[in-house]
Amino acid sequence: MHRPPRAAVAVVLLLVAGLLAWWLWPRESGARPLSGYVEGETLYLSAAQAGTVTSLAVRRGDRVEAGRVVFQIDPGPSAAQTAQAAAGAAAAEAQARDAVKGQRPAELAVIEAQRAAARAQLREAELAYGRVATLYERGFVARARLDQARAERDSARARTAETESRLDVAELGQRADQAEAAYARAGQARAALTEAQARQRLLSPVAPIDARVEDVFFQRGEWAPANQPVVALLPDERVKIRFYVGERDVARYRPGRRVRFACDGCASGLAATIVWVSPRPEFTPPVIYSRDTRDKLVFLVEARPDRPRSLTPGLPVDVEPLADQRR
Repeated sequence: MHRPPRAAVAVVLLLVAGLLAWWLWPRESGARPLSGYVEGETLYLSAAQAGTVTSLAVRRGDRVEAGRVVFQIDPGPSAAQTAQAAAGAAAAEAQARDAVKGQRPAELAVIEAQRAAARAQLREAELAYGRVATLYERGFVARARLDQARAERDSARARTAETESRLDVAELGQRADQAEAAYARAGQARAALTEAQARQRLLSPVAPIDARVEDVFFQRGEWAPANQPVVALLPDERVKIRFYVGERDVARYRPGRRVRFACDGCASGLAATIVWVSPRPEFTPPVIYSRDTRDKLVFLVEARPDRPRSLTPGLPVDVEPLADQRR
C-alpha cells in the first residue's frame, strides 16, 4: 500500500490547524454582533382600597388599549361613603346659603305684627298723656296721674323702638364672620365629596397606555389587599433592547442613532433608536460571557425598538455594530 509523503501530511495538518486557529481566534470588536437582550419595564395596577375582585376584564397574554377598565374592586362600601359625603356637602351648602338670608317670612310676619301692636299702643299712650296733661293744667288731676301717663307713653315708645330693631335684625343674615365660616364648611364638605369620588374611581383602574397583560395575580371573587398589584401590564413603550459596547467603540453610540438587530424567531429588518448610554463602564455581565467578551470593559446601551409588540422580555438579540461614521 502506498503511503502519502510526509511533506503532504504536514501541509494538510498545518492547513487544518490554521483553519481551527482562524475559527477560534477572537474577532475584532466591530466584526461580530453585539450581545444583548430584550428588557421590559412592568406596570403594576392595584386598588387603593382592599376588597373583593368583582370583575376581571383581561387574561394573561391579552392586549389592552389605553383607557380600558382592567378590573374592579367591590364598590359597595366606597359608594356608601360617597353618598354620605354627598349628603354632607349638600347640608353644608344649604347652611351656607341660609347664613346670608334673614329669618323666614312667617317669622318676619310675627315681628311685623308685634311692631304694629307696639305702634298702636304708642299712639294710645300718647293720646292718654295728652288728655291727662290738659286735665292737670286745669287742676282736675293730681301730678302723680300725669307722671303715670308720661311713663306709660315712654314705655310704649321703647317697645315700639325694640320691635322695629328686632325686625331690622331679622331681615339681615348672620354676621359676616359666621357666614364666612359657613361657606368654609361647605367648601370642606365639597372637598370630602371629591375625595370620596376619586377613591371610588380608583376601584376600577384603567390601562394608562396600550400594553400587553403580563400576569394576573388575583382572580374574580378573591380578596385583594389595598395597594397590592392585581394585574401586571407590559406597555409597548417600555419595551427596549439592552446591549453592551466595548470601551473603544462606545463613542459611536449616541442617543438618537439607529441600530439594527436580530433575534431567533423574529421578523427580519428589526431596528431600534438608541435612547441611553451608560456613563459608567462595567465588566461584561456573566449572562453574555463568551470566549471573545469575558473580562472586557463595556458600556450598557439601551435602544427603543420600532416594533416592540413582537418582542418578549429576556429574548437574546444580536445587534449589528455601528460603523465609525457620523449619521
